[in-house]
Amino acid sequence: MLTKKMLMDMPDGNIFAKGEIIDSSEGVNMMNSGKMLRWLAKRGSGYHDWTIYLHWATSDWDYIEDYGDKPMSEASIKKLVPCDDEAYGLYRK
Repeated sequence: MLTKKMLMDMPDGNIFAKGEIIDSSEGVNMMNSGKMLRWLAKRGSGYHDWTIYLHWATSDWDYIEDYGDKPMSEASIKKLVPCDDEAYGLYRK
């Protein structure tokens, strides 16, 4: 589970988690397409915040990091990166 202390101890810009999940109400519902999404979680640079970027699984990791969409719902964010409330409060939307 991600905590504020873990974020503070990470290097700036560190990608600390990544994976794939279905775009659906059972996965992470961006468009409910049923297609596979690829996502990564990254700590901020210069700040102790963090965010998740995602895009279609056909996109490469560099593209997702540069141009991916951000999930905004608390349920989707915590499904991808389980975190305590303090770490969730540092999520950059």
